Amino acid sequence: MFKLTPAAAEQVLKAAKQGNAEGMSLRLAAEQKPDGAIEYRMGFEDSIQEDDIRFQSEGVDLVLSPEDVPLLDQATMDYAEVEPGKMHFIFLNPKDPHYKPPSDG
Repeated sequence: MFKLTPAAAEQVLKAAKQGNAEGMSLRLAAEQKPDGAIEYRMGFEDSIQEDDIRFQSEGVDLVLSPEDVPLLDQATMDYAEVEPGKMHFIFLNPKDPHYKPPSDG
């Protein structure tokens, strides 16, 4: 199933507090582009649909629509320094053909 790293969870919870979205779930969505790349979307939401899949990762309430599960299953969202001094949410997803596993070291 989809999961958050501790760094991503900490940042999501900070964003929820700053945006007056505490208590709302983080909805994640994914769309596969023609070249196979996966585009990700996320936002806080308090309107949960009957068929949505709800779960927790690192203390964050997450929600996915059933059609997003195949693309997001086995993915991890991290919050990392992509460029010096610039932190971003990144998605580590082995189902994305552009995914490169992080190197150890």
